[in-house]
Amino acid sequence: PNISIAIARVLPGITTQLHALVGIEEVYIIRKGFGLAEVDGKQYKLTLMDKLIIPADATQRITNIGSVDLEFYCICYPRFAPENYVNCEK
Repeated sequence: PNISIAIARVLPGITTQLHALVGIEEVYIIRKGFGLAEVDGKQYKLTLMDKLIIPADATQRITNIGSVDLEFYCICYPRFAPENYVNCEK
């Protein structure tokens, strides 16, 4: 109940929905491809084995800027719960 781990995949050229996880801190670990993450308006280029800590309540999204699928681990603590997901698209 204290942690959840998932593998996310983003196709080339796709950007995930801008969102926040209320009360949940998240870590991305890149396992394949290249990404451009945005956390509270700041951008971070990510590649194989890069890690990104996303504070609880921060707005976030990631874009696949490569030519292959972007795959990364999403490690949430406390564990991810759908009711903590907030869509921040305008």
